[in-house]
Amino acid sequence: MNARMPTIFFGHGNPMNALHDNDWSRGWAALGQRLPRPRAVLSVSAHWYLPGTAVTSMAAPRTIHDFGGFPRELFEVHYPAPGDPALVRRVRELLQPLDVRADLSWGLDHGTWSVLRHVFPAADVPVVQLSIDESQPPAFHYGLGRLLRPLRDEGILLIGSGDVVHNLHSYAWGRHPAEPFDWALRFEAQARELMLQGDHASLVDYEAMGRDAELSVPTPEHYLPLLYVLGASAEGDAVTFPVEGMDGGSISMLSVRFG
Repeated sequence: MNARMPTIFFGHGNPMNALHDNDWSRGWAALGQRLPRPRAVLSVSAHWYLPGTAVTSMAAPRTIHDFGGFPRELFEVHYPAPGDPALVRRVRELLQPLDVRADLSWGLDHGTWSVLRHVFPAADVPVVQLSIDESQPPAFHYGLGRLLRPLRDEGILLIGSGDVVHNLHSYAWGRHPAEPFDWALRFEAQARELMLQGDHASLVDYEAMGRDAELSVPTPEHYLPLLYVLGASAEGDAVTFPVEGMDGGSISMLSVRFG
C-alpha cells in the first residue's frame, strides 16, 4: 500500500512565472523538494475548459503555449513529461458512468507546465490532464474530486491549477507594483478560513459570498480546479498554504496543500 499522497491547488498566475525566479516559483520548487515522489500527476487546469469531460491519453503529451503577446523565450519552453495510459484507464474507471473521452489532441497547457517545471524540473514524472466541463455547476466538479480521491492512495498526486482570485479586467498590466484590491483580499481571506474550517459546502456555493465573490471570480474556470482538490481532500488532512501573495492587485497566487 502506498502512503497517501497530498492533494494540492496551485495559484499559477502569469505564464511568465514559468521563467521567473521569484517568491512563487521558489515556493513551488521548495514544495516539490518536500513532496514524496508520486507515481504520476493528474492535473486539472483552468485552461482546459470545454463542454464534456476528457483526459489526455497520448504517450507523449505536447507542451501547449495557449497564450499570446509574451516573449519568444516563453514559447520555447517545453515540458516533455510522459503520459500514463494506466492512470488514464483508472480515471475513466473511477468516474463511471460518466463518459470520459480519451483525448489525443490536447496536451499539457500552461496551467500545468508553468508550475510543474518548478515542482518537477526534470519532467520525469508522468502527467495526465483532466478537462473541466464548462456546462456543469460547481457541485459537479467537487463531486468528481471526491470520486478521484482513491488515487491519492495509489501514488498519484492530484493537483488543481487556477487562481482563487482571478480578475484580469482589474489586473495591473506592466511591471509596476500594484496594491491588492480590498475585495480580492477579503475573498481570499474568507476562502482560506473556510478551508481551515473544512466548510466545503460554502466554497462550492461561492457565488453566495456576494459582491467580493462576483469581483474575484467573474468567470469560474480558474476557481473550479480548487473544487477538485477540495473533493479529493480527506477528513483529518492538514491544511497549509505553502505559497501566498497577490499579483497585479487582482490575481491570487495562493497555493493550498491538503495532507
